[in-house]
Amino acid sequence: MPVQKPVSPVKGSTQNFIEIEDVKDDILLLKDMSAAIVIEVGAVNFWLLSSEEQVSIIYSYSSLLNSLSFPIQILILSKKMDISSYLEYIDSKLKTKKDELMKMRLSSYRDFIKSVVKKNTVLEKKFYFAVPFSPLEMGVSGIGSGLKKEYVIARAKTALYPKRDHLLRLLAKIGLRATVLQKQELTELFFNLYNPSATGRMLAPVQSYTDVIMSSA
Repeated sequence: MPVQKPVSPVKGSTQNFIEIEDVKDDILLLKDMSAAIVIEVGAVNFWLLSSEEQVSIIYSYSSLLNSLSFPIQILILSKKMDISSYLEYIDSKLKTKKDELMKMRLSSYRDFIKSVVKKNTVLEKKFYFAVPFSPLEMGVSGIGSGLKKEYVIARAKTALYPKRDHLLRLLAKIGLRATVLQKQELTELFFNLYNPSATGRMLAPVQSYTDVIMSSA
């Protein structure tokens, strides 16, 4: 009787643990055929505002949430700020300045920035609103399997775009700058979430990639 050799267990690919199926324009498609639009919202230095302005923003934000007729998710990300490009900008100005007094002041300012960053962790906070789309919103067709991605993305756009525009109008009313993340920004966002680093990483244009970064093999 031949002896069977032990078979190594099949190891799952990293892609099996990532819920993202595809990104099309500003639509994030997940493996369960749900989808979402992600909106990045600019921050406000709340503590520099007067007490009246603070109360006004709180009430406006409360009214925004209470006026929504659809679910949203709010995500806050904190990461260490990368000021290397800013320091390079100061160094470039130092090289062009001929006035010795200005050069001395710029050099002093550069050293001050370096000392602040060295002694304190300077964090950059980013705020995101995610508007979800469920396959159940497609009715009976969303219950079964075998849905085509193009069909789901088209239906998601029809459902999400009015909600997106409504939320953008509400955010503009309370003075918050909002930007809908497109394919490039969404790819960079999730790449840095799954590949954390001290300051994050910018990617080349996604259209320039000619091969997949990860393989399911």
